[in-house]
Amino acid sequence: MLVNGIDLDLEVGVSMGAAAALLVRRRIPLLVFLFTLPGLYIGYIWFAPMIALYTLAARRPGRARLVVCALLLIAAHFLPYPISDFELTAYRENTLVLIDASVTSAAPIALGLLVRTRRELASRVEDLTRSLRREDRLLADRVKTTERARLAREMHDVVAHQVSLISLQAGAVQVSTDDAEARAGARTIRELSVRTLEELRHMVGVLRADGGEAESRDLAPQPDLEELPRLIEMSALDVTYERGVVAGAGGANGAKTVERAAFRTVQEALTNIRKHAPGARVRVRVDPVDTVRAADGAHGPDGADGAEAAGEGRTAHGLRVEIRNGPPDAAAPVPGLPGGGHGLVGLRERAQSLGGTLEARRTSDGGFVVRAEFPYAAG
Repeated sequence: MLVNGIDLDLEVGVSMGAAAALLVRRRIPLLVFLFTLPGLYIGYIWFAPMIALYTLAARRPGRARLVVCALLLIAAHFLPYPISDFELTAYRENTLVLIDASVTSAAPIALGLLVRTRRELASRVEDLTRSLRREDRLLADRVKTTERARLAREMHDVVAHQVSLISLQAGAVQVSTDDAEARAGARTIRELSVRTLEELRHMVGVLRADGGEAESRDLAPQPDLEELPRLIEMSALDVTYERGVVAGAGGANGAKTVERAAFRTVQEALTNIRKHAPGARVRVRVDPVDTVRAADGAHGPDGADGAEAAGEGRTAHGLRVEIRNGPPDAAAPVPGLPGGGHGLVGLRERAQSLGGTLEARRTSDGGFVVRAEFPYAAG
């Protein structure tokens, strides 16, 4: 309007139409560029076709397409409107206009290609950064694996040696003594030592394995609910075992993992009772839990409903383990066993990893209770 005035004639109309077309240049850059050419040829707007050509070069690069569009922009800029005003003999003026038109078409193409190249380089740098981070994580995992293997060797060399000595000393006592009670105790110590060595071998194998089935195929089997009576028998504690579920009752969907977690929970709880509550009476309950129907009374107190559910033949969706002990016997000697304070933390982490919960608290009578629930589906 500064050039033409405020009269709404053809020149102002095509110029305003070219400017308005820029609103959709990112969606259809080629059509918008073609639509802006009349604004340059008939009207007075230069920036609209230049911006459209820049957008085309940045978003739809193509050598043939850009060459044709550049020639069209040069023609719209070079040829006058109407075409009858073109003077072929005005060589100097025509040369200047042609150079101006060439620069007008080349500049937005160069700028658009530069921006696109910069965007692609930024994307590649980002991909490279992610790749380097992934390699760093893989390297860290490899270092962890190497360190785990080293720790496994150290643990095997130290612990296995000490446990072997315990087993040998217990065997010597079993052979040399005439006391039947002492022989029974020595036999129990030897059995516990052998069992410890077997489980140590399994854990060392897990630490040293890199996930291949071939390396884990020969590992010792992990304990489950079938091993609980033997564990309780060898615990040297006054334990009442109430069993409301049989091994494998949860089916194949995570049953072994859940039963292993239940076994470890009872094992750690009995160990803590030996350390902190010698002479205390202990009750161990293992019951099925219908976690899906917990709202309608299938999940009652102390697991009584679980036994009823098992009796009615319903499929258990989870497993509840409760270890409750009374106050310690003041006359019983405290064994003074070392403890790192990580037992209950490890049990809680194990339960959470399986989608379950673990509760550990003192009772009003001076005892302690550990209760854990594990869903079968999470295993």
